Amino acid sequence: MIQNQKIRPAKVIGPLGEPLTVETLPPPSTTRWVVRRKAEVVAAVNGGLLSVDEVCERYNLTAEEFAGWQRAIDRSGMPGLRVTRIQHYRSLYERQLKY
Repeated sequence: MIQNQKIRPAKVIGPLGEPLTVETLPPPSTTRWVVRRKAEVVAAVNGGLLSVDEVCERYNLTAEEFAGWQRAIDRSGMPGLRVTRIQHYRSLYERQLKY
């Protein structure tokens, strides 16, 4: 009997156009999250390389924190992931919703 198993790709295209594999993702011990690393992890989930649960466990993130990264990329692209600009992009997005 054939079981339904998720078929995962061996690699996905990263935010900068480079191929990403599980081995090329940031190491699980990562504590300093720069924009590129966040974007790579989001691209890995969006491409099916890892699930949200696997990412949260691997990097010790909360689901809310990861969802915030996804929202930031959806709204503003990679610049939206910059911690120093969160307030700017948040107010910009709120203004866009008004009009």
